[in-house]
Amino acid sequence: MGVSARSAETSSIDSGAGPQGLPKPVQDVNQPMCPSRLVLEHVTSRWGVLVLAALLERSYRFSELRRTIGGVSEKMLAQTLQTLERDGFVHRDAKPVIPPRVDYSLTPLGTEAAEQVWALARWTERQVDVVQAAREAYDEARA
Repeated sequence: MGVSARSAETSSIDSGAGPQGLPKPVQDVNQPMCPSRLVLEHVTSRWGVLVLAALLERSYRFSELRRTIGGVSEKMLAQTLQTLERDGFVHRDAKPVIPPRVDYSLTPLGTEAAEQVWALARWTERQVDVVQAAREAYDEARA
Protein backbone atom coordinates (compact mmCIF):
# COMPACT_ATOMS: atom_id res chain seq x y z
CA MET A 1 0.00 0.00 0.00
CA GLY A 2 1.43 3.38 -0.93
CA VAL A 3 1.81 6.27 1.48
CA SER A 4 -1.11 8.22 0.00
CA ALA A 5 -3.38 5.16 0.11
CA ARG A 6 -2.39 4.46 3.71
CA SER A 7 -2.97 8.11 4.67
CA ALA A 8 -6.39 8.09 3.06
CA GLU A 9 -7.25 4.83 4.80
CA THR A 10 -6.03 6.14 8.16
CA SER A 11 -7.92 9.40 7.70
CA SER A 12 -11.19 7.62 7.09
CA ILE A 13 -10.66 5.37 10.10
CA ASP A 14 -9.64 8.15 12.47
CA SER A 15 -12.15 10.78 11.37
CA GLY A 16 -14.39 12.16 14.04
CA ALA A 17 -14.28 14.52 16.95
CA GLY A 18 -11.74 14.28 19.71
CA PRO A 19 -11.84 15.84 23.19
CA GLN A 20 -13.68 19.17 23.47
CA GLY A 21 -15.07 18.69 19.94
CA LEU A 22 -11.67 19.29 18.34
CA PRO A 23 -10.80 17.26 15.26
CA LYS A 24 -9.31 13.90 16.16
CA PRO A 25 -5.64 13.74 15.12
CA VAL A 26 -4.78 11.36 12.31
CA GLN A 27 -2.48 8.58 13.52
CA ASP A 28 0.56 7.90 11.33
CA VAL A 29 2.96 5.28 12.66
CA ASN A 30 5.70 6.76 10.46
CA GLN A 31 5.67 10.01 12.43
CA PRO A 32 8.19 9.99 15.29
CA MET A 33 5.77 11.15 17.99
CA CYS A 34 2.76 9.08 16.90
CA PRO A 35 1.29 7.28 19.93
CA SER A 36 0.52 4.26 17.75
CA ARG A 37 4.26 3.46 17.69
CA LEU A 38 4.20 2.59 21.38
CA VAL A 39 1.12 0.40 20.93
CA LEU A 40 2.80 -1.32 17.99
CA GLU A 41 5.91 -1.86 20.11
CA HIS A 42 3.86 -3.47 22.88
CA VAL A 43 1.92 -5.91 20.69
CA THR A 44 4.89 -6.85 18.51
CA SER A 45 7.49 -7.21 21.25
CA ARG A 46 9.10 -10.60 21.67
CA TRP A 47 7.00 -11.52 24.69
CA GLY A 48 3.94 -9.47 23.72
CA VAL A 49 3.36 -11.58 20.60
CA LEU A 50 3.75 -14.82 22.52
CA VAL A 51 1.49 -13.74 25.39
CA LEU A 52 -1.23 -12.59 23.00
CA ALA A 53 -0.93 -15.80 20.98
CA ALA A 54 -1.15 -18.03 24.04
CA LEU A 55 -4.18 -16.19 25.38
CA LEU A 56 -5.96 -16.70 22.05
CA GLU A 57 -6.36 -20.35 23.09
CA ARG A 58 -7.84 -19.74 26.54
CA SER A 59 -7.32 -17.88 29.81
CA TYR A 60 -4.26 -18.77 31.87
CA ARG A 61 -2.97 -18.42 35.38
CA PHE A 62 0.43 -16.73 35.60
CA SER A 63 2.43 -19.92 36.20
CA GLU A 64 0.60 -21.79 33.41
CA LEU A 65 1.27 -18.96 31.01
CA ARG A 66 4.95 -18.89 31.95
CA ARG A 67 5.25 -22.62 31.27
CA THR A 68 3.42 -22.25 27.95
CA ILE A 69 5.74 -19.46 26.80
CA GLY A 70 9.12 -21.11 27.10
CA GLY A 71 12.08 -18.97 28.10
CA VAL A 72 10.27 -15.95 29.55
CA SER A 73 11.41 -14.84 32.99
CA GLU A 74 8.91 -14.18 35.74
CA LYS A 75 9.84 -10.49 35.70
CA MET A 76 9.43 -10.10 31.92
CA LEU A 77 6.12 -11.95 31.91
CA ALA A 78 4.79 -9.76 34.74
CA GLN A 79 5.91 -6.59 32.94
CA THR A 80 4.45 -7.74 29.63
CA LEU A 81 1.11 -8.66 31.18
CA GLN A 82 0.94 -5.34 33.03
CA THR A 83 1.72 -3.39 29.85
CA LEU A 84 -0.85 -5.31 27.81
CA GLU A 85 -3.42 -4.89 30.58
CA ARG A 86 -2.79 -1.14 30.71
CA ASP A 87 -3.20 -0.91 26.93
CA GLY A 88 -6.55 -2.71 27.14
CA PHE A 89 -5.49 -5.97 25.51
CA VAL A 90 -5.44 -8.23 28.56
CA HIS A 91 -7.96 -8.65 31.37
CA ARG A 92 -6.63 -9.59 34.82
CA ASP A 93 -9.19 -11.37 36.97
CA ALA A 94 -8.07 -11.62 40.61
CA LYS A 95 -10.37 -13.90 42.61
CA PRO A 96 -10.66 -13.27 46.37
CA VAL A 97 -9.79 -16.79 47.45
CA ILE A 98 -7.01 -18.38 49.46
CA PRO A 99 -4.58 -19.02 47.94
CA PRO A 100 -5.07 -16.07 45.57
CA ARG A 101 -6.07 -16.97 42.02
CA VAL A 102 -5.40 -14.63 39.12
CA ASP A 103 -6.46 -15.46 35.58
CA TYR A 104 -5.42 -13.60 32.44
CA SER A 105 -7.54 -13.45 29.31
CA LEU A 106 -7.88 -11.30 26.22
CA THR A 107 -10.29 -8.41 25.91
CA PRO A 108 -12.10 -8.00 22.57
CA LEU A 109 -9.37 -5.52 21.56
CA GLY A 110 -6.74 -8.03 22.66
CA THR A 111 -8.35 -10.79 20.62
CA GLU A 112 -8.25 -8.61 17.53
CA ALA A 113 -4.58 -7.72 18.09
CA ALA A 114 -3.68 -11.33 18.91
CA GLU A 115 -5.21 -12.61 15.69
CA GLN A 116 -3.13 -10.11 13.71
CA VAL A 117 0.22 -10.83 15.35
CA TRP A 118 -0.43 -14.57 15.48
CA ALA A 119 -0.95 -14.60 11.70
CA LEU A 120 2.46 -12.92 11.34
CA ALA A 121 4.06 -15.37 13.77
CA ARG A 122 2.65 -18.36 11.86
CA TRP A 123 3.88 -16.85 8.58
CA THR A 124 7.41 -16.54 10.02
CA GLU A 125 7.30 -20.21 11.05
CA ARG A 126 6.45 -21.18 7.48
CA GLN A 127 9.23 -19.01 6.02
CA VAL A 128 12.17 -20.04 8.25
CA ASP A 129 13.74 -22.22 5.52
CA VAL A 130 13.48 -19.44 2.93
CA VAL A 131 14.99 -16.90 5.33
CA GLN A 132 17.79 -19.30 6.28
CA ALA A 133 18.61 -19.87 2.60
CA ALA A 134 18.68 -16.10 2.00
CA ARG A 135 21.04 -15.63 4.96
CA GLU A 136 23.37 -18.33 3.70
CA ALA A 137 23.42 -16.83 0.19
CA TYR A 138 24.09 -13.39 1.65
CA ASP A 139 26.94 -14.70 3.83
CA GLU A 140 28.50 -16.67 0.93
CA ALA A 141 28.41 -13.63 -1.34
CA ARG A 142 30.31 -11.61 1.26
CA ALA A 143 32.84 -14.28 2.23
